[in-house]
Order: sequence, then C-alpha cells, then structure tokens
Amino acid sequence: MNSMFTKIVRIALGLALVVFGANKLFHFLPMEAPTGSAGDFMNSLGATGYIFPVLGVLEVIIGGMLLVKKWVAFALILLAPISINILLFHLFLGISGLPVAIVILLFNTILIYKHWQQYKPLFY
Repeated sequence: MNSMFTKIVRIALGLALVVFGANKLFHFLPMEAPTGSAGDFMNSLGATGYIFPVLGVLEVIIGGMLLVKKWVAFALILLAPISINILLFHLFLGISGLPVAIVILLFNTILIYKHWQQYKPLFY
C-alpha cells in the first residue's frame, strides 16, 4: 500500500476527528438538528450530560494521535467502535450522513489494515 496514500488518509481522518470532536465540545459548526427517531436518539444521549463531551474529547485525542503519528495503532482500535456506531446511526436513523460515515469507517479500516502487523500478537 502506498505510504503517501495512507499518510493522506491518516491526516484526513485525524483532521475530521479533531474538528468534529471539538465541535461536540464548543459548538462552532452550525448543524441541523435531526428529526424523528434520530432526533429522539440524539436528545436521549444529550440528556445524559456526559456522552457528547466524552465522545468529543475522545475524538479530539484520537484525531490528535493520528495527526502527530503517535500511537496510531492504538488510536485506530479506540476509533473502531466509534466509527462503527457512526455508520450504524446513519444507516438506521439518519441516512443523509451515510456517505461521510462510510468514508470514516473506510479510512479507519484502511489504516487498521496498514498497521495489521502491530495487531497480530493479539490473535496468537
């Protein structure tokens, strides 16, 4: 796999995570409120008072690790359940964001594949 390609994927994913994670904390990007089942789900998560701040901090930390190329394999494993949940949310509740969710999961998968050697000891 081309290292320039994976570098671009890593940086793009890192930037997206930092921006959208920081937005969960500081609300600087105007986002349309979801309606229907998606809105009900998001409102219930927001009502907990901790889910979005914790998720925002995690996304910023993971994105930062990807951007500075520090502990990338660890960051990708932390990101895996988050990216799967982003995909499932958009697949079942908010279909309009599905292309972005697919790209995030695809980028995460590409980078996990690139770092597979570091995960091999987990399976022996």
